[in-house]
Amino acid sequence: MTVYVDNAATTRCGEKALSAMLPYFREEFGNPSSLHVYGQRAAAALQTARESVARSLGALPQEITFTGSGTEADNQAIRSAALAGAKKGKKHLISCAIEHHAVLHTLDQLKREGFEVTILPVDEYGVVTAQQVAAAIREDTALVTIMTANNEVGTVEPISEIGAVCKEKGVVFHTDAVQAVGHLPLDVKTLGADMLSLSGHKFHGPKGIGVLWCRKGSVPLTSLIQGGGQERRKRAGTENLPAIVGLAAALEEAVAELDEQMPRIAAMRDKLIAGLSKIERSRLNGHPTQRLPGNVNFCFEGIEGESLLLLLDQKGVCASSGSACTSGSLDPSHVLLSLGLPHAIAHGSLRLSLSRETTEEDIDYILGIVPPVVEYLREISPVWEEIKANEGK
Repeated sequence: MTVYVDNAATTRCGEKALSAMLPYFREEFGNPSSLHVYGQRAAAALQTARESVARSLGALPQEITFTGSGTEADNQAIRSAALAGAKKGKKHLISCAIEHHAVLHTLDQLKREGFEVTILPVDEYGVVTAQQVAAAIREDTALVTIMTANNEVGTVEPISEIGAVCKEKGVVFHTDAVQAVGHLPLDVKTLGADMLSLSGHKFHGPKGIGVLWCRKGSVPLTSLIQGGGQERRKRAGTENLPAIVGLAAALEEAVAELDEQMPRIAAMRDKLIAGLSKIERSRLNGHPTQRLPGNVNFCFEGIEGESLLLLLDQKGVCASSGSACTSGSLDPSHVLLSLGLPHAIAHGSLRLSLSRETTEEDIDYILGIVPPVVEYLREISPVWEEIKANEGK
């Protein structure tokens, strides 16, 4: 049996998304910028997809810009707001310690370009509060960027409250919602953000396609790619129409199924948390209740995460230790360290991320596999031997 529980890294493309995409590889192959009939049909499909995405988010079609990924959308949002702020003499940016590297590395680059960046700490559950944001905002603050939900530990941030603070202070607010869109009910009319990033492959759409929503009149978007006038001159390059159509179909399906899928997935998450919590010296990472419906993240003392993943893979459980974007790194997760975990414990993390394709049978299988694998690794671990020897001291 093989169980795939790495859906935070990527989901399998859904049937509806795939079916929607197929005609645009051959029959409807036109370039949306062409004036002939093939181009006109492609342009109509592009507009229909834009309207669909806007409808799913509660946005206006003209507020939707298609990008090559969630990472690109983050980059464009942050850089656009920073440059717009700089023109007004505002060069201070605010974010938090557990953001995705798409955000943190963009901020690092802007620091090298002369911007000042404040990185807010989070509590032991990964939460940053609206009060922290309010205290950090200055007269020269151009942007606040806080993720909707964390990609590693699943904590959902108080985005509406943070948005209210930013609105009161007159500061642009961006949220990386890559892990949240399609999994939580989100309406940009009430969310409180000015910009939002998402990625198609996180909710059973195709890879290589993202969206940047930018509230009309909030920030003039700066194009990261120079070339033609596509996407209202905000993103040069011929539009990836098959992927755009697939993203729109996947998002529409995910939003339509939220009321049914959220409680079902959350129930399996809670069953998994309850079972893994019985393992000696295990620790649930992230907020115990204020978390994504499909996210389970644990640390097990005395073992190393990579060994755990390899053994689980041999037994048919496909999981991860954190962000897929840093899987080649031997360093412990910056997210777990920001929660206050010591290096030794942060190295033994396991992320299990569920989707609508996850079944109760999958959960039972995982609960039958993980405990004995952890026990085996501890039996051969000198670190665990030392932990047990020190217990009585």
